[in-house]
Amino acid sequence: MHHVTANRAPLTPLDFIPRSLQAFRDRPAVFYGESVTTYGQFAARIDALARALRDLGVGPGDRVAVLLPNIPPMLEAHFGVPRLGALLVAINTRLAPGEIHYILSHSGAKVLIVDTELAPLVKNHLHELPLLQTVVHYVDAGAKGETWTPTGPEYEAFLRGASPEPVDYVLEDEDHPISINYTSGTTGNPKGVVYSHRGAALNSYGEIMATQLTPCSVYLWTLPMFHCNGWCFPWAVTAAGGAHVCLRNVDPEVIYQEIDRRGLTHLCGAPVVLRAIAAKAPRPDYRFPREVQIVTAGAPPSPTLIGQIEGMGSRITHVYGLTEVYGPFTFCDWHPEWDVLGPEDRAKYKARQGVPYVPAGQVRVVDDEMNDVPADGTTMGEVVLRGNGVMVEYYRAPEATAEAFRGGWFHSGDVAVLHPNGYIELKDRAKDIVISGGENISTIEVENTIYLHPAVAEVAVIAAPDDRWGEVPKAFISLKPGMSAAADEIVDFCKQHLAKFKCPKAVEFRDLPKTSTGKIRKNVLREKEWEGVENRIRG
Repeated sequence: MHHVTANRAPLTPLDFIPRSLQAFRDRPAVFYGESVTTYGQFAARIDALARALRDLGVGPGDRVAVLLPNIPPMLEAHFGVPRLGALLVAINTRLAPGEIHYILSHSGAKVLIVDTELAPLVKNHLHELPLLQTVVHYVDAGAKGETWTPTGPEYEAFLRGASPEPVDYVLEDEDHPISINYTSGTTGNPKGVVYSHRGAALNSYGEIMATQLTPCSVYLWTLPMFHCNGWCFPWAVTAAGGAHVCLRNVDPEVIYQEIDRRGLTHLCGAPVVLRAIAAKAPRPDYRFPREVQIVTAGAPPSPTLIGQIEGMGSRITHVYGLTEVYGPFTFCDWHPEWDVLGPEDRAKYKARQGVPYVPAGQVRVVDDEMNDVPADGTTMGEVVLRGNGVMVEYYRAPEATAEAFRGGWFHSGDVAVLHPNGYIELKDRAKDIVISGGENISTIEVENTIYLHPAVAEVAVIAAPDDRWGEVPKAFISLKPGMSAAADEIVDFCKQHLAKFKCPKAVEFRDLPKTSTGKIRKNVLREKEWEGVENRIRG
């Protein structure tokens, strides 16, 4: 499959399938609803996908986009696309049509694989994509909403019709790109984060070590696979020989059914997912049939939530990362002596994002001159990262790449402290980011949209607390003299330009607090919103 000598082979997730096929051919690889796919069948479907894409002319360096929920074809694409040396572009299913169009255009995707329930999102833009040659559609029995069937092959027929000749792509360079993941930048259009085969393989090893994945692991797909390639878990679970449990929608009732039916051992998700699970427990004394490893990020879970979830027989691991670092880069590597602490003290340690994965690299907390801040747990600085777990580049954006890598480190824009024991703890995202249900929302993007409204003089958008999503965008607006606007009108206006989840959930009209130089004091607005709210610190 790739260039190998007696003492060296490129690091790549492509090696995980033949290894797990050899070891676990008849063991389950993928559960979805009532269907069970063995590793032998999984490998055959991946091979068929690679051959079918090759028949379309897909080859090294081409981009194949997917707009799919957490269903089996999404897993298959994580292996079938790179089998050809092509780059997987997994698109956020929550984006607005215009944003999806931008990603398809900017990435220059040659093929799109789309679920028919998500296809309406691309319906009006396909004619504007001259580089997009083929749209393959997948019809899922689990789809419940409006569907649209684009012109082009149906996925299962596409696989069945693949020519029989084996794929002979040779991976010569482990630094060859494997995927592009688009992230919302703080200004305007999303940036394409390029992952390499090497980085993806090493991050997968880190996931295996940090979460103790084994051939007995059963992993539930609550985390979107479009998000940092599912934090590399499509590759990691496969490398371990564990079983994937696909989940079209995050429905707590279905989650409990799968926990009981499949004997789940692992899942990932933002605290919003954990709150939904805790709230829908079948009974007050419910316990998981097996210990469940839960990996969470986005904000530290509250002591109450940790107590609820761990009381059901789980172990929570808190991680930190960004799209630019393959998902998680650091995690709270737990010390057994912390087990004896009381709930509040345990939660304090759980809230720390900790230390790097073994293969990831290094993390520092630095001041503006790139000096390390004191390890005192109180002095704040920027998190900078370096090593195997950092992206290759921003796709077609050399200036943005150089800026992010200034001084030889990746600059996260996140603010943290360093504790005496060497563990980092985030104190705030960069001031212009809202983390809502695990998704990053740029307040600048929302503000720029609101500024398009003719009645708006000034606007500031901040993260406001929300019981369901953790936090949501809230807009503070001062109107132009003699002009008027209602809150609903502003929200509706935003919905015309932005994905629904990015739109403000509340609008308040008021004079905005300013510094002596005229800058809006967002910190004043933030503090008022979060006053008295448990779990003020975002991770």
